[in-house]
Amino acid sequence: MTKQTKVFSDPSAVALAFAQDLAAWVKTQPQERISIALSGGSTPKLLFRLWASDDAPTIDWSRIHFYWGDERCVPPDHSDSNFGVVKELFFDPVGIAEANVHRVLGENDPREERVRYENEIKNNVDEDKNGIPKFDLIILGMGADGHTASIFPHESELLKSSRIVEVATHPQSGQERLTLTGPVINNAKKVAFLITGQDKAAVLTQVLHETGLYESFPASHVHAQDLCFYLDQAALNV
Repeated sequence: MTKQTKVFSDPSAVALAFAQDLAAWVKTQPQERISIALSGGSTPKLLFRLWASDDAPTIDWSRIHFYWGDERCVPPDHSDSNFGVVKELFFDPVGIAEANVHRVLGENDPREERVRYENEIKNNVDEDKNGIPKFDLIILGMGADGHTASIFPHESELLKSSRIVEVATHPQSGQERLTLTGPVINNAKKVAFLITGQDKAAVLTQVLHETGLYESFPASHVHAQDLCFYLDQAALNV
């Protein structure tokens, strides 16, 4: 396992650095299809806008197949939909092919959709010898409570679930979500955390240095073989 931490001045600089690193990484990948699971949140929005701009590093998007690390159980045109954000800011402006987009159908019954999306992943993403999907890249964020994807501290059992996808519940709103589970996240070839903002600093320090209450934060349990934290100075409180 390799673990890196890269620190930048602000969220825009984080997004640009990650976009540049991604472009370079894609060129090194020998496989025809590259599987990437996307994240929601404020920093990914900057990334999606960047990918659709004239300043975007050159990437052959026809090779990339997009999935989601988590999704809210809402219709695609709902303001909470992670897919809806990416569609508006990136997919539509760039013209990403529909065949390359494997969205969670948030408008469906969550438990039925859990099974359907699990099968969608199994049918399209390579698996290891144990039948666990092996995404090429999973992009993650982290909440101020230490959650990642939609694995929250009160549902830490999802970190060890034998399923590929689980139904999760937001601890405050009660909103249901679908999320990749811990074993799937940790089986990815590469995981990138994009974390910005001073509200994350207290928890992030514990996660990075394995101090305090770090074991109670789901983000601390991500141990992919290639793990990189892209951070801004505020998230480190520097």
